[in-house]
Amino acid sequence: MNEIKYIVIGGSAGSFKIITEILKSLPKQFPLTLILVLHRLKHIKEGFTEALRIKSQLPVSEPFDKEKILAGHVYIAPANYHLYIEPDKTFSLSAEETVNHSRPSIDITLSSAAFSLRNKMSGIILSGANNDGAEGLKDVVRYGGTALVQDPEEAAVATMPESAIKLSETENILSSQDIISYILNIP
Repeated sequence: MNEIKYIVIGGSAGSFKIITEILKSLPKQFPLTLILVLHRLKHIKEGFTEALRIKSQLPVSEPFDKEKILAGHVYIAPANYHLYIEPDKTFSLSAEETVNHSRPSIDITLSSAAFSLRNKMSGIILSGANNDGAEGLKDVVRYGGTALVQDPEEAAVATMPESAIKLSETENILSSQDIISYILNIP
């Protein structure tokens, strides 16, 4: 029986297209939780979540501090906040210094999720222009989760997937369509 209940996806430059494809593919009764950590403009608070909500049959929202994580929901890390996953299955928000020039940091969310969720989570790194997510994906592997990376050959910007592959040593390198198939076949 598959243990995975949570999917944490990190992306930056060039990842919006695959994110919208993933959201469009999920059925209304999808039982898992998706947590998206996407690099975005810090000072623009409106529009991003709404643009993703249009593509999804599932509820899409930015979590509040100490909010309980619900199944069948899509969460997006708020602009200019780090998003932690706590062992009690709640979110914590932080305005700490940037990590890899980013806030939200994919590394912070993946590492905290890996520690808190262990083999109940998958971490996925998509297209992006820096190294954010590589350390976090390494933690996903270390704590027994499943690590996947978008094929750098297909990614609009290969830096983030290449860094994640190198550091995490994952062999799960998939095309965007294979990532979507993987997500749909977990439940």
